[in-house]
Amino acid sequence: MFGKGKKTGCSRIDTVIGEQTRLEGNIRFSGGLHVDGTVKGNIIAEPGSENVLTVSEKGRIEGDVQVPNLILNGAVEGDVHASERVELASHAKVTGNVYYNLIEMAMGAEVNGNLVHRGGENQDPERESNESIDSIDAAGITAAK
Repeated sequence: MFGKGKKTGCSRIDTVIGEQTRLEGNIRFSGGLHVDGTVKGNIIAEPGSENVLTVSEKGRIEGDVQVPNLILNGAVEGDVHASERVELASHAKVTGNVYYNLIEMAMGAEVNGNLVHRGGENQDPERESNESIDSIDAAGITAAK
């Protein structure tokens, strides 16, 4: 997100959902998916750590997200399950729980739910919810239950 550190494996975009587009229904994808519009449904990436979902500042998802890598600068209303990496940019807003392995949050990003660290891909999110962080308020980054 900031040009530092490890980058996600997939730098190409295979599919774009435009700003004037509203999709209703679940989406399964592989490769790179970029959302500028609205998706009302779940987004699920096929198995593989190269898959990346990117949601722009104008993008909105009303449903759960299950991907290896997420770069978010828009809004998600639902739970986020990222087996590899989550990058929350300054305009990112998640209303739901975030299950992550690695997370990067910019100042101004907002999570209204639990942040739950997942040490491995196959761990049970319900069991880990007891270990979650209920609230964080530091330098303009907000995460609340």
